[in-house]
Amino acid sequence: MSPAPNPPLIPCNPWIVLICAAALVTIAMGIRQSFGLFLRPIELETGIGREAFGLAIAVQNLILGLAQPFVGALADKHGAGRVAAIGGALYALGLALSATVSTALGLNLTLGGLVGISMAGVTFVVAIGAAVRAVPPERRGLAAGIVTAGGSVGQFLLVPVAQGLIGAFGWRETLLIYAGLAAVMVALAIGIAGRPATPSTMQTAPAQGLGEALREAAGHSGFWLLNAGFFVCGFHVAFIGTHLPAFLVDKGLDPSIGARALALVGLFNILGSYVFGMSADSWRKKHVLAAIYLGRAVVMALFLAFPITPLSATVFACAMGFLWLGTVPLTSGLVGQIFGIRHMSMLFGIVFLSHQIGSFFGAWGAGYAYRVTGSYDLAWQLSIVIAVLAAALNWPIKDAPLLRREAVA
Repeated sequence: MSPAPNPPLIPCNPWIVLICAAALVTIAMGIRQSFGLFLRPIELETGIGREAFGLAIAVQNLILGLAQPFVGALADKHGAGRVAAIGGALYALGLALSATVSTALGLNLTLGGLVGISMAGVTFVVAIGAAVRAVPPERRGLAAGIVTAGGSVGQFLLVPVAQGLIGAFGWRETLLIYAGLAAVMVALAIGIAGRPATPSTMQTAPAQGLGEALREAAGHSGFWLLNAGFFVCGFHVAFIGTHLPAFLVDKGLDPSIGARALALVGLFNILGSYVFGMSADSWRKKHVLAAIYLGRAVVMALFLAFPITPLSATVFACAMGFLWLGTVPLTSGLVGQIFGIRHMSMLFGIVFLSHQIGSFFGAWGAGYAYRVTGSYDLAWQLSIVIAVLAAALNWPIKDAPLLRREAVA
C-alpha cells in the first residue's frame, strides 16, 4: 500500500500570514534589486566585465525559474513555512560566499547558482501561495498585491542602503551585511507556516492529483499565453534592474542617479502593486495585464525619445515603477481563477519559470548586446517591441474558471 498523503495545511491568522509573507518578499526582493549596484565596483576591483556579471544574474534568474515549479509543489504539499525557512538560510549562505569571490566562475556559482535556488523559497510563488490561502476568494487579488508590494518596499528601502554601504565599506562588506539580513527570513517563515487540517476542516470533494493538474493546465491555451506574457515581464525587470544604473552612468550621470532611479521604481511600485492587486478583484485581469504591457512600451519609447537627464531618469523610474510588478498579482490571480488554488503554487511556479527565462535574456542578453554594439540601444528597442507583443497575447486569454477544479479547491 502507498503511504497516506500529508494532510493539507490550514493557514494561521490571515494578518500574520500577510505581514510575514510581505516581509519575506521585502527582504528577498530588496536585496535582489540592489545587485545592479554591484556591477561597477566588482568590475573595477576584480576585472569581471559587464557581460560576465550579467551572465551571473542571468544564471540566478534561470535557476530561480527552473526551481519554482518544484519548490511550489513542495510548498503545496509540505507547507510554505518549511520551504521559506530553508530558502532564507540558503540565501544568507549564498550572499556570504559571494563576498569572497574574485572570478567570474565564483560569481556564477554563488550569486548566480546558490542565491538563485534559494530565492525560489522566499519570493512570490511561495509567499503569494501562502497569502491567497489565508484570505477569502474575494480578497485574493488584494492579498497578492500586498505581498507583491512588499518587494517594492524592499527595493525602495534596501537599494539606497546598499549604495551607501558600498560607498562606505565596499561591495564585499555590503554582501556580508545583507547576508545577515537574509538570515532574518528564517524567523519570518514561521509566520506563514500552516497547521494540519482536521477531518472537520477538510473539503469533502476528491483531491485533484498533481499529474491531472499539469495535464489540465497544459491543455488550456490561456496557460501558455500567460507564460508568454510573463516571459516579457521577466525580460524587462532583469534588463532594467541590472543595467539601468550602468546605462545612466554611460550617459554621463552620477552613479547616485542610478541608485535613486531603482529606489523610485520600488517606491512607485508599492502604489502600482496595490492598485493592480485591487483591480484583480474588480476588473478583467487579462485586460489590465494588456494595458500594463502597452504602458511599458509607451514609457520606454518616451524615455529614449528625449535627452537622458537626471529629470528624465526620475520621471522614467516613477512611471516604470508604477507598472513594474503589477503583473504579478494579476498573473497569479489568473492562474488561481482559472485552475483553482489546490496546486496554485506549482502552476504559478511554471509560469514564473517563463518569467525567469525572460530574465535570463534580459540580464545576459543586454550585457552581450552592449559588448557587441557598445550601447544598450538594441536592448531598449527589443524591450519596446516585445511589450507590445505581450499586450496582444494577454487580451484573448480564456479566463473563465474551470468549474470542476474550482469546486475541488
